[in-house]
Amino acid sequence: METRKVQRLGPSTLAMTLPAEWAKEHNVEKGDEVTIRTSGKGTLTVLPESVNTEDSKATIRADSLNAEALERAIVAQYVLGRRVIHIEKSEGALDSDHINAVYKAETQLMGLGVIEETPERIAIRCSVDAEDFTLNNLLERLENTGSTMRGEAVKALAHGNPDLAQRALNRERQANKIFVLLLRLIFTSYQNPNLARAVGLDSGFPLIGYRSVAKNLELTADNAEDIANIVMDAEGHTIDVDQSTMRRIREFTDHVDEITTTAVRAVVERDYDLTIECRELFREISDRERDILNDLPEMENQKLLQIREVLVSLQQTAQYAMRNAEIASNLALNEESDHVTID
Repeated sequence: METRKVQRLGPSTLAMTLPAEWAKEHNVEKGDEVTIRTSGKGTLTVLPESVNTEDSKATIRADSLNAEALERAIVAQYVLGRRVIHIEKSEGALDSDHINAVYKAETQLMGLGVIEETPERIAIRCSVDAEDFTLNNLLERLENTGSTMRGEAVKALAHGNPDLAQRALNRERQANKIFVLLLRLIFTSYQNPNLARAVGLDSGFPLIGYRSVAKNLELTADNAEDIANIVMDAEGHTIDVDQSTMRRIREFTDHVDEITTTAVRAVVERDYDLTIECRELFREISDRERDILNDLPEMENQKLLQIREVLVSLQQTAQYAMRNAEIASNLALNEESDHVTID
């Protein structure tokens, strides 16, 4: 940590010099303009003009990368906020596997498209701007997508409907697109605090919490995908249980939906009372998985395993929601409210 002495330049003006190394790194010279931002938490941020004007670019050299590694590298550059990504080889044309990997990555990422292609080089550009979305809205969209998948998967299980299960599986790609877009906005807002306001935040403080919330919601979508896959693999696309047990599973699902929705509301609204409500809801179902399993009649191990996997997926989803509620508690208690006064 480096300290600087504040000097007085006039009756009402205080000044501080900029570190020479920082100025050199960001090409800041006498007469240039910088952006000053205050967070309201005692933090003052100085940003060079280049942060606001330059489009970030990256070049991926595919020579030593297989198709899977190249695809992951493209996703990583997208998450890191690159506007334009070039894929090339040092010598010769790109392999067919490399070209296919580029187009496969393109279909997974929101706002990404090929803008230039030659045998030796492909350029892809992201058209997404931070101002087009807010993090809160994307969290709600991701939660809603996961809840929709879960509802379709359990309904498919109850009615032996593979088409409904497939519909839930098809939504997984959209859930992943939203998740990766969230990561992109979180990373770019961390790198450029000016963008935090554009995505709906007053400061960069919540970003680490939002990263965890996004991951938990992505995992809940994976849980719904697991249930849909159970439906597709099961004989007759359903599990052999009586109507009473199936009704209990669907009621369990409804309670899980309520917890996940409430937890995300608590995050975006910074509402500590909602986190308390989440805890109360979770207590009501904490033993639901075990109770349903204990009441099952004797059955084949394969069928019992399928039922258990469904219940485990639902219970895990509720646990991920509680993690989000804990994050919401931290965010809510960092602000003044009826519960807290901060001096």
